[in-house]
Order: sequence, then C-alpha cells, then structure tokens
Amino acid sequence: MIKVGIVGGTGYTGVELLRLLAQHPQVQVQTVTSRAKAGTQVAELFPNLRGHFDLAFTEPAQEKFTDCELVFFATPNGTAMQSVPYLLNAGIKIIDLAADFRLKDIAVWEQWYGMEHACPHLLEETVYGLPEVNRAEIAKARLVANPGCYPTAVQLGFLPLLEAGIIDPQRLIADAKSGVSGAGRKANVATLMGETGESFKAYNVSGHRHWPEICQGLNAYTEKPVDLTFVPHLIPMIRGIEATLYASTLRDISLEEIQSLFIQRYQNEPFVDVLPAQSHPETRNVRGVNMCQLAIHQPHKTVVILSVIDNLVKGAAGQAIQNMNIMCGLPETSGLTGVALLP
Repeated sequence: MIKVGIVGGTGYTGVELLRLLAQHPQVQVQTVTSRAKAGTQVAELFPNLRGHFDLAFTEPAQEKFTDCELVFFATPNGTAMQSVPYLLNAGIKIIDLAADFRLKDIAVWEQWYGMEHACPHLLEETVYGLPEVNRAEIAKARLVANPGCYPTAVQLGFLPLLEAGIIDPQRLIADAKSGVSGAGRKANVATLMGETGESFKAYNVSGHRHWPEICQGLNAYTEKPVDLTFVPHLIPMIRGIEATLYASTLRDISLEEIQSLFIQRYQNEPFVDVLPAQSHPETRNVRGVNMCQLAIHQPHKTVVILSVIDNLVKGAAGQAIQNMNIMCGLPETSGLTGVALLP
C-alpha cells in the first residue's frame, strides 16, 4: 500500500481527492490536514465518506507526514512552497495541485501570483504533470506540478495540431467556460448561486493566471511564442469545463485528416476520448471522472476543437492521482475507472 497525506482536505479538490482515493485499491490515506477543522472527523464534515475513512483532520505540521511516501497539496497558491523543501529532504514525493511550481520562469510566476517564491531552486527539477506529454519524466519525479483545470482542457485540444505543425501558432483562441467550483470552497458573494444562477459572464479577460501556463505548455511545440487569446467564463453549474478552441490551418487539410491525427495522437491515452468528427461533447459526459473528451469541427479554414473535462477530476484531483500512479509505479488507471454520472 502507498501511504499518502493530504494538506488542505476541506476544499473542493481536497474532498475530491478523498472521494477518489477511497476507491483506490493500493493507497492508504495516513493524514489529512485542516487548520480550521483540526480534530473534526473527516466523515463528520463530509458524510458521503462515512464508512470509508476513520480519520480526523489535523493541524498541518510538517512532522505529521513522516510516515507518508507521497503528499498532495490541495492548498491555496503560495502554501505548498513553504513546506515542500522539508518534505523532499525527508524523502517524500510531492504533488502540488496549486500553481506554486507550474511556471519555470520565476519572474513570470512572481508577476502573475504577486508574491516572492520561497524555493525557486526547485523549479528546474519540477515536472509539469500532464501525463499525455510528460509521462516518462513524471515516472522519475519527486516533485510534480499538477496542471490547472483550464490549461488541461486547452492544451489537450491544441497539442496534436501544434505537434503536427498544421495550424498557425500566432492565431489561437480559447473560449472556455467553468462551473463555480473552479473558484474554490470559500465564502465569496460572486459565486453564490443567487449571483451566478440564470446568468453567464466572462471574467479576467485582460489576463488570467492560467494564460502563461497554457502558453508555456504550447510553446514547446512552436518556433515562436504562441499568440493565444484566452477568455474564461463563469456558468451557473457546479462542476465542468467546456473549452471551444479555434485555430487557422497553414495548409489545405481535410476534416478526415485532422480526425485521424487526433485518433492517432491519443489512441493509447486512457483518459482522452476522441469522439467521432463533428460531435458535440457535453460536460455531463465526464462528470465525476478523469476523462477529457474531444471533438473536431472544420467550418471553412478554421479548425474548431471542443474539449470537456470535470474541473475537479481531470482538471485537479483525478489528474493528481493519475500522476501519483505513474510516480509510484502503479497502473495508471488505478482508482480512476469510474463511470460518469448521468443525468
């Protein structure tokens, strides 16, 4: 059994980790922390976990994790970097679900996150945890930066086209929509159902923190930096992301060729499902599971990719467990073979 700990077990990604790990056949959760709920039984706060965990939340002291082989940080940005050096020195592997280690350029990170990085010397060795790109590096890593939810949906949609060199990297558009759980489990008037219900809006149009992360990933496949317009939207549902991606082709290419390209690129990926051409994937197709569904359209010379994920699973906790499986030499799909919830 792999013994794991979770720092920040009361947020949406923390409880999603617990829900998924409860079904994992080769993992034992040793420690779950929460400053606000220390001493409270996990099942008391989250009754859906009754019968699965006989654990109480504890204070997030570093020594609480000495029996763990791997620790997940499901914490706000800026938290993990305070403890990661100590845990790495203790021989514990780390998966950070926040943004502390996602960007390689420290100046860019500090610009977008508005704080000084506590351990920039670790950025070089950190592996970006998108398994469909970095599986071999993840397997050898001791520190993995779990991708953001929007970056997962957007990168998986654009990557086959950029890898093949058939679209203009200077003319990329990502029009993405997320449910309100993407904002986290905190008291915030803007995400109350009375504020978001029966409404639809764009936000952070002038600059979202996920923009440099997306560009960093896509730039690996272009000679010049990509020119990406990324506009996120908030929609009145709890979980799910739909990203509609637009790209201009550099040569004449048929929809059949593009469809074949996507099928070939992802044919061995257990958590990417390429639908028949001109399908319209829905967020409910992937609700509660670690899957990205993609569909391709081609109106005129524009390629349109539709990408859907559950922001809390493939966009967070599920992908983190996928990375854990790879890091620990377990079958990649362990604990992640559930079926999406319909209706």
